[in-house]
Amino acid sequence: MRTTRVTAAALALAAALTLSACGDGGSGGSSVAEVNAPAKTKAGTVLDRPFQKPDLVLTDTTGKPWSLREQTKGKPTLIYFGYTNCPDVCPLTMSNIAVARKALPKADQDDLRVVFVTTDPERDTPESLGKWLKAQDPSFVGLTGDFKTIQAGALKLGIGIEAAKKEADGSVVSMHGAQVIAFSPKTDEGYVLYGENTSVDDYTKDLPKIAKGENP
Repeated sequence: MRTTRVTAAALALAAALTLSACGDGGSGGSSVAEVNAPAKTKAGTVLDRPFQKPDLVLTDTTGKPWSLREQTKGKPTLIYFGYTNCPDVCPLTMSNIAVARKALPKADQDDLRVVFVTTDPERDTPESLGKWLKAQDPSFVGLTGDFKTIQAGALKLGIGIEAAKKEADGSVVSMHGAQVIAFSPKTDEGYVLYGENTSVDDYTKDLPKIAKGENP
């Protein structure tokens, strides 16, 4: 599989400028990976300078504090920022990962952490977030909390998000980067980035390597 290497700094800069429009009836836009990668890739973009895992403490679907850094330490981890009322990109991304996860050996399935952080905490309560993720994959971790805290944590990973806004027609639009970042169990660094067009087959091919901290 051909991958493109770009720096985390370049991704962080573009994140503030390029977001995907997820809304009630909206359509997905461009992702940061597509802006920065000099050539189109089928799936993973391997970062020359991996992201450090942010010290992000939010609330899980049981209402308890959950530390991203502590509770994914030494585990292969995928993190995605989105929201449950998204009609397109968010549910498709999580569904693709759910299908690919089931293709892993049982031990790797148990080891993998998939973390979904809401960009719409006002509507995504722990209860509603838990119900939505259970339909995707019961093992997925859902996190909500203060929007400013979520926004700051996302930006540290090169992902820009904006607070959900209600449009004149009554629809709610949430602007957020549509990237999935994979963290290595060896270094705990975010070293591979996936755009919104990543398919089930792409994740299925890459997750066995991600599980071992290898480049896809």
